[in-house]
Amino acid sequence: MRNQIAAANWKMNLTFQQGQELLNTLIPQIPALQDNHQVIIAVPFPYLAHFQESVTDKKNVYIAAQNLSDKKSGAYTGEVSAEMLASVGIQYVLIGHSERREYYREDNAVLASKLDRALEHGIKPIFCCGEPLEIREQETQNAFVEAQLKESLFHLTAEQMADVVIAYEPIWAIGTGKTATSGQAEDIQKYIRAVVAEKYGNDVAENVAILYGGSVKAANAVEIFSQPDVDGGLVGGASLNAEEFLAIVKALQ
Repeated sequence: MRNQIAAANWKMNLTFQQGQELLNTLIPQIPALQDNHQVIIAVPFPYLAHFQESVTDKKNVYIAAQNLSDKKSGAYTGEVSAEMLASVGIQYVLIGHSERREYYREDNAVLASKLDRALEHGIKPIFCCGEPLEIREQETQNAFVEAQLKESLFHLTAEQMADVVIAYEPIWAIGTGKTATSGQAEDIQKYIRAVVAEKYGNDVAENVAILYGGSVKAANAVEIFSQPDVDGGLVGGASLNAEEFLAIVKALQ
């Protein structure tokens, strides 16, 4: 049974004190999770080590980084390496979020290097992919997302691929209040699984968790997560509200 994941992405929000208050409210209320259920909370870099201690004794709850460097180490002022993240116990990292692609010009080759760095240090990547509105309007989203997968992921071995989580995020639905219909999410996530199967075989593909991201909230989580190829969500704005995010956690199938 593949993992079902409720992942939060705080982005560049909340002071340390506000983040601590949110965690103090959220963590005690997370229900006992089934073995294949996980809650992952991606927080800003300065909070990682301290917040990691908050979840040490909470089964299947993890603090994640929102990014990492594609370089191993060296004279790269302001960058954070996979080795640094691993040294404070971080087990998950977001890679390839559309905001990193758009604002910081991270291309598929750079993201492939970031995946390598993470996996070298035992950190599981949550690899984000998804199309902009113009691609969706042209109905070429499948080919667009397939290229993202092939150019960033398909140099990995099957063993490495088993440690990757994929998050499909239609860019036109991120922070806009627009959400792909459950049918739209299922269609492309089923396609993503088929692309992975073609490269790595059905056994790997059936065990890869594929999340949906894009204006997920308590009101639509149950319907979206009920789709056979949707294994949870990567949640932005709604993850900044404890009550909303708890409802999304409880929507896991």
